[in-house]
Amino acid sequence: MPKFLIQGSFTKEGTKGLTKEGGTKRRQGVEKFFGTVGGKLEALYFAFGETDVFAVVDFPDNVSAAAISLAGNSTAAINVQLTPLITPEEMDAAAKKSTDLHPPVS
Repeated sequence: MPKFLIQGSFTKEGTKGLTKEGGTKRRQGVEKFFGTVGGKLEALYFAFGETDVFAVVDFPDNVSAAAISLAGNSTAAINVQLTPLITPEEMDAAAKKSTDLHPPVS
């Protein structure tokens, strides 16, 4: 399954919810939310600074990941950013893949 890094920044409303529920309960809610599209939470960490939460998640496909991003960003609680993650082996395959690029001549 494709793996994604999810970064989230809580809004004022999201911070209130986290303070009320706590981190463990929030993680359980996130696991359930990701599971609605077949996703599986690998890791979840809270942080302080510009980004409040980091998660590594397996989703069945890009459409499922996009659905989670849309749903999360549609709330007043969090701003979500998803980044596809590529394994070293996938990067090896990409580097070996033949392309037909002809740079412009100056």
